[in-house]
Amino acid sequence: MKFSIDEGQKVNILLGLFVSAIVAANLLGTKITTIFGISASVGIFMFPVTFLITDIIEEVYGKKKVVGFIYSGFAALIMVMAFTALSVYLPPASRYGLNAEYAKIFSPSLRIMIASVTAFIIAQYHDILAFNFWKKKTHGRFLWLRNNASTIVSQFIDTTIFMFIAFYMVTPKFTADFIFALIIPYWLLKVVASFIDTPFVYAGVRWLKGK
Repeated sequence: MKFSIDEGQKVNILLGLFVSAIVAANLLGTKITTIFGISASVGIFMFPVTFLITDIIEEVYGKKKVVGFIYSGFAALIMVMAFTALSVYLPPASRYGLNAEYAKIFSPSLRIMIASVTAFIIAQYHDILAFNFWKKKTHGRFLWLRNNASTIVSQFIDTTIFMFIAFYMVTPKFTADFIFALIIPYWLLKVVASFIDTPFVYAGVRWLKGK
């Protein structure tokens, strides 16, 4: 029996990966690591995947299809946050002795939740508009240009909105200048990730088209 994946199934696979990357980034992103001397959330490995996938989908199907991806990601994010809050709120069984640790890991503040959702929606919508703008300007050529031009700016918007909503004046130390000092190196790492994922955009488009 010959196994094959049709175009619709490929889209479903990309949608699954898109939603998984969003959920993983928000559940796992509280951990801070160091990359090339820069402190960054481990979510830096997952968020670029979302822009990679939306660029592939928009290149093949246009912005209307991508909007569906964003709605799906938004709905998944809200549902995960709601069930996370419920899970933390429910009292533990007497034999479960790790409730304090569980709550500490899975209790992001409401402010961080709002920051995450807001940054996601605005940055993803900008990516759609920017990608479409550059596609018209280049007459459908130079995929590498519109992929990077849209993603790099969108990543800056995402990082800036999240950092300011989540951390601005959370303590006197977190002034605008201090937050921008955190944003710039973190964003530069995302720029590097954007350049690295360019070949994967081309590969994804070819795979989706079946060529």
